[in-house]
Amino acid sequence: MLRPWAAHWITAVLLCGAVAQYSSDQCSWRGSGLSHESHRRDVEQVYLRCSQGSLHWLYPTGAIIANLRPNTEPLSGHTADLHVCIRPHTYSKGSNLYLERTGDLTLLLAERDQALGTVQCFSLTEGALFVEAVPQTDISRRITAFQYELVPSQGPGAHMYPYLHPGLVTCEPCSDEEVLLAVCTSDFAGSGVFQGVTSGTNDHPPVLVTLSRLFRQKSRVFAWSGARGRRWSGRINVPAQCGVDPGGDEYLFTGSVHFGEAWLGCAPRYKDFLKLYVRAREAGTNPCEIDTD
Repeated sequence: MLRPWAAHWITAVLLCGAVAQYSSDQCSWRGSGLSHESHRRDVEQVYLRCSQGSLHWLYPTGAIIANLRPNTEPLSGHTADLHVCIRPHTYSKGSNLYLERTGDLTLLLAERDQALGTVQCFSLTEGALFVEAVPQTDISRRITAFQYELVPSQGPGAHMYPYLHPGLVTCEPCSDEEVLLAVCTSDFAGSGVFQGVTSGTNDHPPVLVTLSRLFRQKSRVFAWSGARGRRWSGRINVPAQCGVDPGGDEYLFTGSVHFGEAWLGCAPRYKDFLKLYVRAREAGTNPCEIDTD
């Protein structure tokens, strides 16, 4: 959607070198809009080059264009597979978030909706993140704050993350090749059972799980419960439309970690995975070695 004043904003990026009070590294940016008081129409460019980070804008005035890119150049043709996912803090206010591409602005997240803390994703090819301050007579209690992640839209289990493709989540089992790759490359991999669905405030309440084997994990989403035996416990988010079987068969759990939360990816029954893994190991086609004992 083209807004009449969009051209002014983009031109301002080139004509106005706004001097800002900010701190920044390759992953996160923190700044203050107080330096914009005399330049309320200024637009500041922010460049972030990490797979995850955050932005905190105190007393927002004017606008910011956040250019988000990976810290390594993706392989040719793979940029289109990367999505930016942002999760606003529940106290975030003072700005509307848009997608900006060649002067066109499309609303991504309105100020009033940020208190929900809902994740929003968009492809890198769709444009940059444009953060526009909402005019206020008193900006002293306004802070725009969100976390971001760069998430591949392809790969084992990616179809299970509901925010990448809203309304298009499928609960179809992964292929044999995807399962073998998932156990080697996922943020977590282990075997265990579903214990039950917990209550939650979002559309995808987490499921309690107990693991008897943990092959790998990122961010320690599963805690060791050694006092009760050799097992780990934790929570895994599962899309609401994909049912689970509490207390039933043992499953292979693989998946990804987003904003500190585990999301289920490929999850065949463990006995089926063992047969698959043995066949692949005998044929020399398994991507990695794991201890299944």
